[in-house]
Amino acid sequence: MDIVLIVEGKNDRSRLRRVLGEEVPILCTYGTPGTLQIEKLRRQAGDKQVYIFTDNDASGRRIRGMLRDAFPDAEHIHTRRGYPGVEKTPEEYLIEQLEKAGLEAYITYPPQGAAIWSKEDGM
Repeated sequence: MDIVLIVEGKNDRSRLRRVLGEEVPILCTYGTPGTLQIEKLRRQAGDKQVYIFTDNDASGRRIRGMLRDAFPDAEHIHTRRGYPGVEKTPEEYLIEQLEKAGLEAYITYPPQGAAIWSKEDGM
C-alpha cells in the first residue's frame, strides 16, 4: 500500500520522521491551508492512501475539517488532548497512534530497551 501523511508543519514532519521510514512521504499544510495549498497537497498525494495527523486543538480540528473535504477517504490521527502538538508528543505515543492506524510496516522502532523520549520532549 502506498501511503502519504499530511501534518500541519515542518516541526511535526521532523518529529514523525523520527518514527517513520523514509519511504513514507510526509506533506505539510504549513498552518491553515488555502485553496492553492490544498490543491498542491492533492497533486502530491496522487492516488496514495492519505493519513492526516494533526494536533488535538482548535487549529488542528479546523485543518482536519478542511482536509476531510479534500480527502474524504483519508484516515484521521491526532494527538491526545494535553499534548502541546505533534512536535512535542512523546515518540511512544506517536508510535501507538500509528499502530492504531495500521501503519506498523512503516514504523521505525527504537532498539529494545532504549528510551524513546526524554525531558527535551516536554513530557
